[in-house]
Amino acid sequence: MSVTVADVEPGLRLVTMDRPERRNALDRAAYAALTEAFAAADGDASVRAVVLTGAGGCFTAGNDLRDFQDTQTTGESPGMIFLAALRDCAKPVVAAVEGHAVGIGATLLLHCDLAYAGDGAKFRLPFAALGLSPEGGSSYLLPRIAGAKRAAELLMLAEPFGAQAAKEAGFVNAVVPGGQALSVALDRARALAALPAQGIAATKQALRRGQEEIVRTALREESEVFHALRKTPEAQAIFAAFLRR
Repeated sequence: MSVTVADVEPGLRLVTMDRPERRNALDRAAYAALTEAFAAADGDASVRAVVLTGAGGCFTAGNDLRDFQDTQTTGESPGMIFLAALRDCAKPVVAAVEGHAVGIGATLLLHCDLAYAGDGAKFRLPFAALGLSPEGGSSYLLPRIAGAKRAAELLMLAEPFGAQAAKEAGFVNAVVPGGQALSVALDRARALAALPAQGIAATKQALRRGQEEIVRTALREESEVFHALRKTPEAQAIFAAFLRR
C-alpha cells in the first residue's frame, strides 16, 4: 500500500506516504490514495486535524520519474488533483518531514498549515535541472514567502538545501532534533484539534483570503508548461539517465 491512514487518537488523523523501497516516491496510485485520504478527512466531522508524513525516515523523494516517461497521457495530472485536495481541505494540516523532501515533496509543504523538519532533512526543487519548470504553485507562493532572490536561487539553481535553509525560506515552521518531527507535528496537531473547529476553519480561510484564485491559476498554468516540457526529448533523456543510475 502506497499510503496508509490511521486515526491515532480521537480527532487526529495520520496520513503516511508509505513506499519506503522507493523513498516514498509518488506514482499515480499514491497520488490517488492521497487525494482520497484528504477528501475523506475533509468530509469527516470527527477529524479535527491531519498530520502528513512519510514512512521509513523519509518524507518523499517526489514524483516517480518513471511516470514522467509516459508521453501519451493527457488530462489533469494526478499530482495537481492531489494538491487541489490538500489545499481544499478545511481541516488544519501539519507536515512532519524527515529525510528527503524533493520536488512536490517540498512544494506541497507550501499548502500545509504547519510543518516541522528533523535537523537532518534534505530538500531540493530539482525542476530546472530535470529540464522542467516550477510546479505546485511554487512560482507564486515561494517568492511571496521567501522573497524573489531566494526563490530564484532555490528554483533556478535547483541545488539541495538543508532543514535550516528550509525554515528560513518558509517551508517549515521549525527544525527539531532528527527523528522527532512526527512527535512534534502530532503535538501541534493535538493542540489544534483541541480548539473550536469553527474558529480554526474560519482562521484558515481568512489566512488565504485573496490568494485562492491566484494560486489556482498558478497551479494550472505551471502544470501546462511543466507537462509540455516533460514530453520534450531533452527532459526525456534526463529522466532516462537518472533512472539508469
